Amino acid sequence: MGKISETDLILNADGSVYHLNLLPKHISDTVISVGDPGRVYQISEYFDDIEFEMNKREFITHVGKYNGKRITVISTGIGTDNIEIFFTELDALVNIDLKTREPKQRKKKLKIIRIGTSGALQEDIPVGSHLVSDYAVGLDNLMTFYDLPMSEFEKSIAADLQQKTSLPFLPYVVRASESLYEQFGEGMIEGNTVTTPGFYAPQGRELRIPTKYPKLLEELNYYHNKSSDFWLTNFEMETASYYAFARLFGHEALSVNAIIANRVKNKFSKDPHKVVDSLIRKVLDRI
Repeated sequence: MGKISETDLILNADGSVYHLNLLPKHISDTVISVGDPGRVYQISEYFDDIEFEMNKREFITHVGKYNGKRITVISTGIGTDNIEIFFTELDALVNIDLKTREPKQRKKKLKIIRIGTSGALQEDIPVGSHLVSDYAVGLDNLMTFYDLPMSEFEKSIAADLQQKTSLPFLPYVVRASESLYEQFGEGMIEGNTVTTPGFYAPQGRELRIPTKYPKLLEELNYYHNKSSDFWLTNFEMETASYYAFARLFGHEALSVNAIIANRVKNKFSKDPHKVVDSLIRKVLDRI
């Protein structure tokens, strides 16, 4: 691959990447990502010091140290389309020479941990718990624009899930980084996360507009691949794209989830900030 054009890789006047507004020096080996921009401040308040801050649209960045370890925290906003921007520009910062616009020969592998909120799909997953995503199932169409390699097992789950639900398209299925799973997942509920392209109808919610697939929540709740004992445990709006782009770019990614709702029991956390905060401290202590 040769020189990358100015319209494919857009840079700001200071040489920073277009959306994140960051330079390579702002990216540490470990990156924590969150959807909510306000959650960046919730994390960095535990830092020993903060060396850099950037506010650009929904992409808020703090760089600092926790127990002497340098960490970059970035908010992404909501949805897999934002994760495409986040991951692509993050990779460009470490694996493309922004001055020559050419990919570097030696590629850098980042550790990216998503701290997010999620709703449980199973009755026995309590509100207030923490869940680590082993596999993620994408119900969005973003990966139709990429050539995502999947294992035979992942392909079989995708095909089986499509067959057993009313969805007219094939989902994509991707596994987390095994090394990050071992590092951060101890003591958390082990789960398989569904990533939806919306918060309302794609997650079975109805206000004034009826959903096209009224049994979707029930079908996801009851889905079970008997040959592998594969269940779906929770859903949110980003995890599958994290795992897919980590595989495509060659990074390590893990999603850990603060369960603030149980959709089967129709229960919502009375103190979601506390649930998220305890997960933040758990992740920071394991870096």
